[in-house]
Amino acid sequence: MVAGTPRIAALSRKRRGMTVARRRRRRGAPARRARTPAAVAGFRAGWAHGHWFGRCEAALQRIVQPPPPLKQAHVLFVATGKGFPYSPLDVAIADAFRGQVTQLTITDTKQPVADLALRIRPDVVIVLDGLAFDVAQVDRMREAGIRTAIWFTDDPYYTDITSRLAPHYDVVFTLELLCVDYYRQIGCPVVHYMPLGMDPASFRPRNPERARRREICFIGSAYWGRVGFFDQVTRYLASRDTHISGIWWERLKDYRLIAPKIELGRWMGPMETAGYYNGAKIVINMHRSPFDETFNNNTGGVGAVSPNPRTFEIAGCATLQLTDVRSDLVSFYTPGYDIVTYESPQEMIEKIDYYLHHEEERQLIAMRGMLRTMRDHTYGKRIEQLLGLLFPG
Repeated sequence: MVAGTPRIAALSRKRRGMTVARRRRRRGAPARRARTPAAVAGFRAGWAHGHWFGRCEAALQRIVQPPPPLKQAHVLFVATGKGFPYSPLDVAIADAFRGQVTQLTITDTKQPVADLALRIRPDVVIVLDGLAFDVAQVDRMREAGIRTAIWFTDDPYYTDITSRLAPHYDVVFTLELLCVDYYRQIGCPVVHYMPLGMDPASFRPRNPERARRREICFIGSAYWGRVGFFDQVTRYLASRDTHISGIWWERLKDYRLIAPKIELGRWMGPMETAGYYNGAKIVINMHRSPFDETFNNNTGGVGAVSPNPRTFEIAGCATLQLTDVRSDLVSFYTPGYDIVTYESPQEMIEKIDYYLHHEEERQLIAMRGMLRTMRDHTYGKRIEQLLGLLFPG
């Protein structure tokens, strides 16, 4: 008995250890295992993204907005009918009209719109984009006493075309501030400034998968103006955790240097685009030049001072937006408070470095941008403003 006591004691300790392990498993306690540096880094990144997503959701839940006023009107909305990439815009704006008018009819520019309008007699026909819509149909509707409006979505890049279309409509809406006077000067009696916005069903905070998490992201086509700028920051972006997606980026002088970080030639839908925005710490926005002779139909040289739709989409995802300067940006955001701007390649690099090393400040600006966007710059808000102009009082 005495000789066997140590063995009995050892077995007892082993049983107690097994019992403790079983209790831990029953309570959901994680099993102890050796963690590699990569596993530790992955855990920290996942926890940080989850925590940030939770903060954004809590902030969104605190936004209380009254429902938009219901207009006693029948609207015939004519979507672009162009397919991708315009189809998400068609859907977002059609959804925004719902609940804001007593009657809504939806069609597109490929349909016999005038025949439909003359049959249902709406209070107004609102055409989106309209570059491929026959103005003979517009003239028929106006001759029948039906009010018509068009909302141009690509000003000022196609003014050679839109200048021929705009005078056929009773009301013109444009997303470019400088085009307001332009259309008035060519004989349009009623012109309003109405920028595009964002669809909160797509462009909102999310907890992205690991494959989409980057330090820096840019999504867009490589117009020559952008190429000239990116040629000056290619080496820097190649040294960072960067993702670029779009067409024509092989035009870069040092393309081979940054090629592994570029996804060429693939259009992404809103949800996938929003996933990359959410996964990046900093998203670069760079506006298209209105003076690029290669890709514009703007021989009149109408300038551009208004923010592009990506401005609102990026901000809605609660990521820090670093954008080039357009003078009317201040009508929508406050630089340094809820958005960050740059005016040169060197300033872009300096600000990327700064905000990658100042996490709390980066997140604070991103949160402010998201909250302001959700309050003021959704398509629901834009349609409320548009209807207010068409049906005042």
